[in-house]
Amino acid sequence: MKVCNEGFDKDFMAEKSDMYAIAFTQNVLSGRWKYFILWFLKDETRRYSDIKKFLGDLSQGSLTKQLKELEKEGVIKRDVYPEVPPRVEYSLTNKGMKLLPILKKMEDFGKEYGDNT
Repeated sequence: MKVCNEGFDKDFMAEKSDMYAIAFTQNVLSGRWKYFILWFLKDETRRYSDIKKFLGDLSQGSLTKQLKELEKEGVIKRDVYPEVPPRVEYSLTNKGMKLLPILKKMEDFGKEYGDNT
């Protein structure tokens, strides 16, 4: 696959648009915790501390990195409220909501085949 540091090779994008679409989606979701973050945000807006608690042993740095990447992709929205201490909340954008059927399909697949090892 022709992926360079600046993104996808233009020839690859034009010649293999189906593969590019899959690779693009994979890039948006790449990261160990992103699937879980999106799933946790699917029903409601959550505070940073709630996400951290949900994910357990994940370091603050790793969580912040994953959240920033999701925000940069336009999948989640970050709202900061000028309170003391500051309150930070995350929610899915419309783009993020469109990823939920993918997560549901992954859930269905895992339920059907996950115990068949």
